[in-house]
Amino acid sequence: MQGLRGLVVGVLAGLAASTAAQAAPSLEPHDFTIKDFHFRSGETLPELKLHYYTLGQPKKDAAGHITNAVLILHGTGGSGRQFAAPQFADVLFAPGGLLDPAKYFLIMPDDIGHGASSKPSDGLHMRFPHYDYADMVEGEHAVVSQALGVQQLRLVMGTSMGCMHTFLYAEMYPDGARAAMPLACQALALGGRNRLWREMAVTSIKADPAWQGGDYTSEPQLGLRGAENLLLLAGQSAWPMQVAMPRGEQVDAWYAAQIPERIKTAEANDLIYQLEASRTYDPSKDLEKIKAPLTWVNSSDDFINPPELGLAQVEIKRIKAGRFVLIPFGPDTHGHGTHTWAVFWKNDLAELLNRSGG
Repeated sequence: MQGLRGLVVGVLAGLAASTAAQAAPSLEPHDFTIKDFHFRSGETLPELKLHYYTLGQPKKDAAGHITNAVLILHGTGGSGRQFAAPQFADVLFAPGGLLDPAKYFLIMPDDIGHGASSKPSDGLHMRFPHYDYADMVEGEHAVVSQALGVQQLRLVMGTSMGCMHTFLYAEMYPDGARAAMPLACQALALGGRNRLWREMAVTSIKADPAWQGGDYTSEPQLGLRGAENLLLLAGQSAWPMQVAMPRGEQVDAWYAAQIPERIKTAEANDLIYQLEASRTYDPSKDLEKIKAPLTWVNSSDDFINPPELGLAQVEIKRIKAGRFVLIPFGPDTHGHGTHTWAVFWKNDLAELLNRSGG
């Protein structure tokens, strides 16, 4: 994702990039500070810093309203800068691409608790306010409306956690976007296995004596290993892994290389907050509030959002201008991480842009 700590790339990331990648687009970084931000937990933060990236330039109509803004939302553990990755940017941001920066003004925030935005590891540790997804969406909207002066987005789209935020954004701000594209999530409260693996990851960290209630002096390695094991497994797809690593020794070598690299960049308190932020998520009660044309895309090899439950096919009927797409799995798909490989759903994005006004 780097939603779910980089799982978007998947086990065949290098093999799937069969053509030479273009130079990564140069995202422009910005910061916006909100004074006395009130969280839904009842806690406040004197200053909430929101970091975000932009690409392209805003274009205005005769009334001075920005008409070409696109909000792109990352997944759990990710950052706005992840969308410069070739599997996303080379497909969508290239000259003539569906989200060509010569045409669109692209906005890619680091959500609360992520990237260079305010987060527990800045110093408050477990005393940082306990944010949820609605708080994060409020922060995204503040960047769009207050920092950038955008009254209505041309498109809001997001991957994984950003998918869930897309549903909330479309409900909380029904006139806030002309189109919405959630990628890789469900539109109801997290239960069952999806809630379970998150709780297991959090519990693994908190059970490590080195965690010390969040006031550790060095990262709790044992707890992080357990959490990263779950994150690693949840994001993979069985078919490409079997193709790439048909023998046990290949799997062992790959895993032995993966875990140290993942733990090296992990921050235990930040990860706990990132995973626990999903606990209050439940857009199902307000799906009828969504006005914008919406195309919802899931993958048939997604461990986190298993298609056999049939949940999306039921909920999409409640969205007036909604359409659901299930990407067939194959040796080249990437499980949950298929959401960031734009080649699989770019035609659906083109159709959405067309039916929401070109």
